Amino acid sequence: MIYPIVLYGDPVLKKPAELVESDIDVKQLSEDMFETMYQASGVGLAAPQIGKSLRMFVIDSTPLDEDEGKEGIRRVFINPEILETEGDDFAFEEGCLSIPGIRADVQRPPKITIQYQDENWQEHTEIIEGMPARIILHEYDHIEGVLFVDHVKGLKKRLIKGKLGNISKGQVDANYRVKLPAKAVRRT
Repeated sequence: MIYPIVLYGDPVLKKPAELVESDIDVKQLSEDMFETMYQASGVGLAAPQIGKSLRMFVIDSTPLDEDEGKEGIRRVFINPEILETEGDDFAFEEGCLSIPGIRADVQRPPKITIQYQDENWQEHTEIIEGMPARIILHEYDHIEGVLFVDHVKGLKKRLIKGKLGNISKGQVDANYRVKLPAKAVRRT
């Protein structure tokens, strides 16, 4: 099932998500999240982005890693916890399916240690680096109620403020299904 992507301005994107309990069909939900992510040409998708306040996200770094000649990571992360970050932060231009049309440099560390459960409720602790680590940190921010634009400062932040306002009002162009914030009225 393909879900609509929740857009900037919806309160679910700004609050910390709830722990995923074992009564949720995480296998079906993760399949739906991958399907939704692929349909929108994304490399990561957090449950709040489909309107579910759950500490869960999926990633598939294959499209980005193949460009660098590396093997991609395709994973489901349930109730993840970042245990450690390592290395000097570096800037990379990020975007977000919930904030179409806006991209900005975000500083993030190159290496993380993460503990999580997979779709079979198996516990994992992994060290991940490079592009997969960046994608994980971006999605982890989502389950904490943080968006990539929250990392943007100064002039760049002022430059995107109007665009963010337009998205929250429903003035957006996306080539995938979206869910407008409750008070938004779509104008074309």
